[in-house]
Amino acid sequence: MGIFGRKNDSDSTPASATSAPVVPDQAALTGEYTIDPAHSTLGFVARHAMVTNVKGKFLDFTGSLHLDGSDPSKSTASLDITMDSIDTGSADRDGHLKSADFFKTDEFPRMTFRSTAAESLGGDDYRITGDLEILGTSRPITIDLEFNGAAKDPFGNERVGFEGKAEILRSDWGLTWNATLETGGVLVSDKIKLNFDISAIKNA
Repeated sequence: MGIFGRKNDSDSTPASATSAPVVPDQAALTGEYTIDPAHSTLGFVARHAMVTNVKGKFLDFTGSLHLDGSDPSKSTASLDITMDSIDTGSADRDGHLKSADFFKTDEFPRMTFRSTAAESLGGDDYRITGDLEILGTSRPITIDLEFNGAAKDPFGNERVGFEGKAEILRSDWGLTWNATLETGGVLVSDKIKLNFDISAIKNA
């Protein structure tokens, strides 16, 4: 069982006979972590005009992890994202995304994620599910994660790293603005790809 995992409650065999011993360095990862925004990226990709991808990210966010090496199913994650920090490389496009057509950032300044469950897929691969709230609407999403490892940086910080990805339909959160193309299709895809590159520091 890895950092994120799930116990099989239906297994009646004594735990002593089925539980693999906790790997020492895995047990040492147990603790509370703060996500380091300076070395992390929360990104997204949307299809534009049916022919190309527009990539963006959020520049202002905070987050925390609880890792439990002895019982990985108790590991959790949370994120709070400032919607006004959206950056797609175009001031005009960013302004439109902040407007009432999309994120209504004056009314809904934050997007949040709170994990509800996690499981190991084997090796360094994990899956975490949780509630993503946008525009006041909370819906479950599933994120596939890869554990990149742990290290102590030159400043003495104990770090862990994860890469993650997910796909959502923006219409599930009421993000339905669009424009029809003369050649057919729409300007902005409903499907959005989410990409995460997370570095987190263990709290003292």
